[in-house]
Amino acid sequence: MAGSATVLTNSSLLSSIDRRLFALESLLALVSGYAIFMLMVLAVISVSGRQFFNQPLPGYVDWIEQAMPLIAFMGIAYTQREGGHIRMDMLVGQLHGRVLWLFECLTSLAILCLILLIVWGSWAHFERSFDFAAPMWSRDSSIDIGIPLWPAKLIAPLAFAVLAFRLGIQIWSFAIAFIKDTEHPVAVPLIQDAATQAAAEAAQLSDADARK
Repeated sequence: MAGSATVLTNSSLLSSIDRRLFALESLLALVSGYAIFMLMVLAVISVSGRQFFNQPLPGYVDWIEQAMPLIAFMGIAYTQREGGHIRMDMLVGQLHGRVLWLFECLTSLAILCLILLIVWGSWAHFERSFDFAAPMWSRDSSIDIGIPLWPAKLIAPLAFAVLAFRLGIQIWSFAIAFIKDTEHPVAVPLIQDAATQAAAEAAQLSDADARK
C-alpha cells in the first residue's frame, strides 16, 4: 500500500506541465468532494421528508446513481499524482536507481495501456446513450424520474483521459530518470520511508504548536 509521498518541482517544461495538470486534477477532486457533500444533504432531505411529511425526496436513488461516477472517478488522477493508489511498496522499496525507474516506467506503461482501453470502452458506452435528435439528447434515462444518463456516462471517459495524461507525464519523467540516472525525478510521487514520514509529521506538529 502506498505510503506518504512527495512530488518535486523545478523550472523544467515537464514540471510546468505537471503543475498545470495538477491544478485541473485538484479541481476535479474538489468537485468529487462536493458531490459527496450533496449526497449527504439529499439523504438528510429524503429522511426528513419521510419522517415528518411521509414524503421522501422523489428520485433519490436516481440522483445517487448520477453522482456515483463523480465520487468514484473524478479524484482518480489526483490520487495517482499524489501516490495514493495501492501499490507493493515492500517490493518497490527494495529497488534503487535505474532499476527502480525502469520498473516504475514499465508498470506505468502497462497501466496506461489498460486505462486507454477503459477510455475507449467508456466513450463507446457514452455514445450509445447520447443522441442529439432524442429528447434531452438521451437515448436512455433513470427509472424513477427519468434523468438522462449520458452526463454520468460521460464522466468516466473524461476522468480516465485525465488519468491517462497523468500517466503519460509520469512515464516521461521515469524515462528521463532512467536515461540520466536521476536520483530525485520531478512530477512523480517519491515514496518516503518511515523515518522521513515521522520527521515530516513531527515538523508539522512543531509548526502547529508554534502558531498557537
